Amino acid sequence: MIELKNVQKSYDGGATLAVADTSLTIERGEFLGLIGASGCGKTTTLKMINRLEEPSSGEILVNGRNVIDQNPEQLRRNIGYVFQGIGLFPHRTVAENVAAVPQLLQWSAGDIRARCEECMEMVGLPFDEYGDRSPSQLSGGQQQRVAIARSLCMNPKIMLFDEPTSALDPEMIKEVLDVMIELAEEGMTMICVTHEMGFAKTVANRVIFMDGGEIIEENEPNQFFDNPQHERTQLFLSQILAH
Repeated sequence: MIELKNVQKSYDGGATLAVADTSLTIERGEFLGLIGASGCGKTTTLKMINRLEEPSSGEILVNGRNVIDQNPEQLRRNIGYVFQGIGLFPHRTVAENVAAVPQLLQWSAGDIRARCEECMEMVGLPFDEYGDRSPSQLSGGQQQRVAIARSLCMNPKIMLFDEPTSALDPEMIKEVLDVMIELAEEGMTMICVTHEMGFAKTVANRVIFMDGGEIIEENEPNQFFDNPQHERTQLFLSQILAH
């Protein structure tokens, strides 16, 4: 469903290399866990898939078509993106935030409400109870679930998550991860940049470790975490799992 072919991303006229000659295939319905230290190229990789960044060289194909040849707005209608920062509109209600996607602009009020109700129910925030609240009346975990509902409102075929729990207090992380587990069980194609190693081991179909803009190691979760092959992977896991 997603294919990266020798993708490279550099800045400053090539002086700064963020992603180096990366090739990767993500199958339909796969949940890919993407891990690595800050600055290793994980977020840049996600952004290139969604055309928030464009590769300096190589190709990124979604459903067999180069993303560069696709209208960015149309492409993003099929690819939901949940950022580290929750990014809700503080002056709008929860329902208005969920409905703030371009696809709904031409819908009737009744159809918009029905879609919002459906998506809010999917993330465990019933419309009748939460729809009229402001984001400030929600916990951080609830706000992030609203952000996920907003992405789901587009009826995407792919969901990209960029450390969706990084801004949350520990007790709020589980409620967001539970929503993602449900999406995985329903067969949504997903890529998740995460530092939640237990989550990646339990839910992902495959885990990839990036370092210095390169894919250093990839494997199915049990093998990846229990028997890492690359010295750099071993060091990273020993440091992060020790905390």
